[in-house]
Amino acid sequence: MKNSVIIKSFPNGIVLHLDPELDFQELLLQISIKFKESSSFFKDAKMALSIKGRNLTQEEEKAVLDAISENSEIHILCIVSEDEETDRQFIKAISHTDFSEGSLTGGEGQFYKGTLKNGQVLETESSIVILGDVYPGSAIISAKDIIILGGLYGEAYAGGNGSEGHYVAALEMSPEKLKIGDFKYNTKEKISKWSIKPKVQPKIAYVKNNKIVMDSLTKELLSELPV
Repeated sequence: MKNSVIIKSFPNGIVLHLDPELDFQELLLQISIKFKESSSFFKDAKMALSIKGRNLTQEEEKAVLDAISENSEIHILCIVSEDEETDRQFIKAISHTDFSEGSLTGGEGQFYKGTLKNGQVLETESSIVILGDVYPGSAIISAKDIIILGGLYGEAYAGGNGSEGHYVAALEMSPEKLKIGDFKYNTKEKISKWSIKPKVQPKIAYVKNNKIVMDSLTKELLSELPV
C-alpha cells in the first residue's frame, strides 16, 4: 500500500505530498498520524509549508494546518511552493523575523490573509506577513518587520518608536510612501500597478548609513540583516 501522506524537507520548510484520490477525512487522519510520529524530530520548529499532489480548498487547507498544529509543536509560518526562487528567498526573510507570539493557525495578528484596499490601515506591534497586496491608498504599520507576499503599492511603516533595525520586503516594490524608524524613503518615480510588469523580483528596504536603501532580496543580503 502506497503512502498517502509523505513529508519531505527543504531549507526552512517542509513539503507535504498528498494522495490526490484518498477521501479527505481519511487523508486528515493520515496527516495527524504522520505529524504525531515525527513530532520529536521537528520539535517546535518555525517552518513554511508546501502542499503537493492535491489542490485544496481554503477550508481543506485550514483543516490540514489544524491537524498539523494539534499533533505537533511545529509553527507553520506560511504556505508556499518550495520550488520557486521567490518563495525560497521569502522563507529566508521570514526566518530572520521574530514570530514568537503566534503562527498562521492562531497567532496574535502577525499574519493577514487578503488585500489591503484604498482607505484600509492595518497596524500591529509585532512583525507581520501580508498574504496579498497592499493597494494604493492603504497602509501597513508595524513596530517591527513587514513582509508582503504580493505587491506593495500603498504605504508601509516599519520599526516604530524611532527604531531603525527593521526592514520591509515585498515580491513587488512600488510604494507610495515608505518609512523605517525615523527614516523616509524617497520614491524616485510613480509606477502604475496596472502597467505591464517585468518578471517579479523580490526587494527589501532597510536602513544603511542613515538612509533607506532598496535592494533585490538575495542570500548574501539576508545574511547581513539584523536578527
